[in-house]
Amino acid sequence: MVFSSVIFLFIFLPLVLLAYYALPGRKAKNIVLLVASLFFYFWGENVLILVLLGSVAINYICGLWIAGARHSVLYSRLALAVGVALNLALLGYFKYFDFVAGILNATFNTDIPLRDIILPIGISFFTFQGMTYIIDLYRDKFSPQKNPLKLCLYIALFPPLIAGPILRYDDIGPMIDERQESVPQFTEGISRFICGLAKKVLIANNTAVICDAIFMAPVDAHSAAALWVGAIAYAFQIYFDFSGYSDMAIGLGLMFGFRFKENFDHPYASISIREFWRRWHISLSSFFRDYLYIPLGGNRHGIVYVNLLVTFFATGLWHGANYTFIVWGLWHGLFIVIENILRRNTHTAAFLERIKNPFTLMLARLYTLLVVLFGWVLFRSDTISYAWSYMGNMALFRDGSDIKVSALFYLDSFNVFVLVVAALFSAPLAGALRSLFRDRLLADKEAAYAVLRIACLAALLLWSAVNVIGSGYNPFIYFRF
Repeated sequence: MVFSSVIFLFIFLPLVLLAYYALPGRKAKNIVLLVASLFFYFWGENVLILVLLGSVAINYICGLWIAGARHSVLYSRLALAVGVALNLALLGYFKYFDFVAGILNATFNTDIPLRDIILPIGISFFTFQGMTYIIDLYRDKFSPQKNPLKLCLYIALFPPLIAGPILRYDDIGPMIDERQESVPQFTEGISRFICGLAKKVLIANNTAVICDAIFMAPVDAHSAAALWVGAIAYAFQIYFDFSGYSDMAIGLGLMFGFRFKENFDHPYASISIREFWRRWHISLSSFFRDYLYIPLGGNRHGIVYVNLLVTFFATGLWHGANYTFIVWGLWHGLFIVIENILRRNTHTAAFLERIKNPFTLMLARLYTLLVVLFGWVLFRSDTISYAWSYMGNMALFRDGSDIKVSALFYLDSFNVFVLVVAALFSAPLAGALRSLFRDRLLADKEAAYAVLRIACLAALLLWSAVNVIGSGYNPFIYFRF
């Protein structure tokens, strides 16, 4: 079940909200959320819900073990090591067994049978969420959760369950018992959910049609211009798909009294790859920073550039069992290493600081967008050879030997409109529009601004709902990550 589906929008969510607010008391509300979350997962995964419950059990038991072993550094480290190992084993088996078996078979001529293991939805997200709990518990950031149902609610809470943001227990744990619902927060949640739904349904789904048609064909079937259109369309698809889902998750959290941290901050407005990763999938990049990069030594100990490359190798591998994801991670890691080298060189850093002006900032944004765009080609491609051919034709503006489709085929008036809207809203446009209407055009007219805002949200919701009902095409990129 995804948020942008008829069953979720018109049946599941209204029933859960009705039950949640009909029952008094925090305990009853938590039970409603827990039952709803487990049903939400069971609806799409059936028996694989046992994997989710197994993750909860692992982290609950290891959490109590860590807390009970505080008297001994050795035993507490052992408890943490076992907990992390079990989490990674669970993730590794379901996500990487066939990938590793294939590598071993090809390298050592072994005959390990592939199992075609079904990947449980959201396993990368809830596994990392469980790991943050036991690691931060080991770091003595909070007391252990002794109620297994409350820990289950933290790990299985349905808004961020299948696509994040990745939550941390020290942020969410206190809210399980002490959160407060309010009308302003609920309306804020509805607004955020509608905006996320519109991003997903109206922009991401339409750009997906363009890029899927281009990436599913042989590279030589398209002109270089068409390949650029495909890469740009995919950049918009993955951003509005994923940030839209995060917005919906954050909005749902607000409806139930939870405040989740932001997961995206207009990453395509960045002026460096380093800044891009501070703005893109913030909960994941902060996870790898705090739980891998810094423990490796960060920028203080060890070989800093090796630490960076290891971190981005892991980031790429986290996204999927394919060489393309690994190379995509290393691609970003390479440019961050280069940027760090330039930043650490005092003369270069001083020079770059001196020449900052609108023109050089524009060039920096262009550099960042090009690196990210070529990276998305790697991410979207099924094989390295396909990605290499695609990127080569893009970079050299080289047309295929058997061109059948030009860029103009995809640039009809509707697609151009969608791409232009996507480009505009990739920038921090919403804040500027809000400022324009609230602070200038409708200054001292709060009622008029409120009516305009409600009308826009209602139109977005209606338009999105019509698209959800009338279209069977509703892909979601991070659905099985």
